[in-house]
Amino acid sequence: MVQEGHLLAVFNSAHRVMKAESMLKSLGLPILLIPAPRQLQTDCGLAIRFREEDRADIMAALEREKLLPEFISRYGAETFTTIWNLSDHGEVDR
Repeated sequence: MVQEGHLLAVFNSAHRVMKAESMLKSLGLPILLIPAPRQLQTDCGLAIRFREEDRADIMAALEREKLLPEFISRYGAETFTTIWNLSDHGEVDR
């Protein structure tokens, strides 16, 4: 389900991740809502999977709608590495 180089956006609630999924799909952005891998330790159990080449468009849309994720991880070498964290970029409206 998650392949080398995929990015996963992890949110703090199921409501927020489903709202983000709906909004991103309505914009025609190539994302997939998936069960969050256990290694990511998420409260809601879901994540949005996407490719690096779509990252700028996805992040711009999420920021515009004040739906930024808690963090984004990249999968590679059989592990997840956090590449972006909301706490490093300031709080947004919830």
